[in-house]
Amino acid sequence: MTLGVGRRHLTGIVVSDRMTRTVVIRVTRLVSHPVYGRVTRRFKKFKADTGQHLPRLGDEVRVEESRPLSKDKRWRVVEVLRRGVGLVEDREAERVKELEAVGATRVKVHPKPAPAAADEPVKPSQEAAP
Repeated sequence: MTLGVGRRHLTGIVVSDRMTRTVVIRVTRLVSHPVYGRVTRRFKKFKADTGQHLPRLGDEVRVEESRPLSKDKRWRVVEVLRRGVGLVEDREAERVKELEAVGATRVKVHPKPAPAAADEPVKPSQEAAP
């Protein structure tokens, strides 16, 4: 792997591989609020040229900055770090756990609310009028 001198490098997860020779990666970063100190996750998407690499949906890749290749494409895939096996959200949660393990500030993840049960009685206001 040869890294370009003076070029920025980012690590992200492939969220779309539907275009020819182009992937969309999602880069996650942790940002601390300047006043309250709460740490939140920020996301940004970048389009990257694949070259000879063949990243698939869910793969973790490293990209480097390049000259403009098209209207939106300014990055090149340098290497595929890990092959994805699950959903992108699972990979994001795994990445946050890794960041917490190395000493990054803990990020609180709220569980999704459970869907309403199908066997609940219908309220009178929801019944159809005869």
